[in-house]
Amino acid sequence: MEKQNVTEFVFTGHFGSKQTELVFFFLFLLCYLAVIMGNLIILLTILCSHLIEQPMYYFLCHLSLMDLCYTSTVVPRLIRDLAATRRSISYNSCMAQLFIVHWLAAVEMFILVSMAFDRYVAIVKPLHYMVIVNRKRCNLLIAMGWGLGFCHSIALLLMVLNLPFCGPNQINHYVCDIKPLLKLVCKDIRLVSILVIANSGTVVIVIFVVLFASYIVILYNLRMRSSAGRRKALSTCSSHIMVVVLFFVPCIFTYSFPAGGKNKDKEISVLYTVIAPMLNPLIYTLRNKEMKIAMGKVWGRMSHSRLR
Repeated sequence: MEKQNVTEFVFTGHFGSKQTELVFFFLFLLCYLAVIMGNLIILLTILCSHLIEQPMYYFLCHLSLMDLCYTSTVVPRLIRDLAATRRSISYNSCMAQLFIVHWLAAVEMFILVSMAFDRYVAIVKPLHYMVIVNRKRCNLLIAMGWGLGFCHSIALLLMVLNLPFCGPNQINHYVCDIKPLLKLVCKDIRLVSILVIANSGTVVIVIFVVLFASYIVILYNLRMRSSAGRRKALSTCSSHIMVVVLFFVPCIFTYSFPAGGKNKDKEISVLYTVIAPMLNPLIYTLRNKEMKIAMGKVWGRMSHSRLR
């Protein structure tokens, strides 16, 4: 194995001139505050209301937690780097960020799968819903998401740890991700690129196809519902579909193509690291009557208790 000379990496993949980066600094700061506020509101609303007893909102609670953790792994450093003159990260910190980002992203994907499973059973097998989607099975699905996400992430990390970085150390990105790191490896990366696509790209595509197929089956089965039931189910499913598309489509574009050459990975990754976690709370609250009612009760109760 070639000698490893690189002890730190320098991020160069930011957003233009100093004035432009200052604009992006405030923009990303506002986005991050919106992510924290929006997802905390959803978390507290569900935890402090009867909604936590329903599997759909139980999964939504976990999704909001993942959005908070995932965004907090990436965006604070991005905001800091936009204001800094030197944007470096140690080799060990870079590997840690790579591992955590992929682990949390994978868990989020499996939570979205669990939410689709919940809607599928609720609409296709409504009479068996309470038996199939019980709390024990919900916990099992969440635990499986964490376990499978860990396996995915540790496989990527071990792959990168065995690669030699002996030359350039400038990452054309704002986060330590697998593809920009592969461009810095001082050996042939064709086989590794194929393994990365198999590990990340193929998995993302397969999950996306399965999710989309499940929603087609759900929409097909909605024909037999009453118009009121159909409207309610369509409202819930359309929210899920919007969230799935926002998260999965940019991931497919990022991880389904080999490293090397010019691409828009940096710009595309903003969609699933910042924009999707910021929009998720809006999608689920603005299009969900139950959430709006629960929010009114919970936050009304909190403000009333403060006044007393």
